[in-house]
Amino acid sequence: MPIQLYDLAGADPKRRFSPNCWRVTMALAHKGLAFETIPWRFTDKPAIAFSGQGNVPLIIDGDAVVPDSWEIARHLEAAYPDRPSLFGGPAGHALSQFIANWTDTVVHPGVARLILLDIHDMLAEVDKAYFRSSREARYGRSLEAVVADRDVQVIEFRKSLSPLRRTLDRQPFIAGEHPAFADYIVFGAFQWARTASTFAVLTPDDPVSHWRDRLLDAFDGLARATPSRGE
Repeated sequence: MPIQLYDLAGADPKRRFSPNCWRVTMALAHKGLAFETIPWRFTDKPAIAFSGQGNVPLIIDGDAVVPDSWEIARHLEAAYPDRPSLFGGPAGHALSQFIANWTDTVVHPGVARLILLDIHDMLAEVDKAYFRSSREARYGRSLEAVVADRDVQVIEFRKSLSPLRRTLDRQPFIAGEHPAFADYIVFGAFQWARTASTFAVLTPDDPVSHWRDRLLDAFDGLARATPSRGE
């Protein structure tokens, strides 16, 4: 039986947009594992109540029920050691943790401030009220106010990517010559923006854009098969 991945979806069940779910999708493909995705929405908490928590990503792998993208990656690495490594050893594991912390504290907040209203607009009607109330409580203002100056905010966001850009000036992937989980961690943020919004968070000539395109084409175009918001 293939691994099952509960994956966040918009109104269109084919539009999967969660950055953390994309980390897992790419990790499963990297490992060459058979998997199927189950569309899940913010208010569909009962569907995953069996797991003891209320968020995705979540996988069912045989008898194992594993939530959280980082824990899922660790599970896959331990359960399938004969498959291509996600970390490349203990040092890569530790460095990937740093990349995850940087992404969660710098990249994700930067992207979110640019696309929050667009995310709301692509959700199923049942999810919109939940998303608006929870995010407006988090930011202390309306979704419209959060994104009102995004043409200015995006300039600072792009500057914040300087460490990533300098890395990609020297090598094709964060992990070196070939992608690994460190790449998928960061890629999830840009796939999030691509699938949820038409707003350009990157410029076409940015090395980060070229890196993103290489990952969109990886695994026979797995990520590119999910259409961008403009498609």
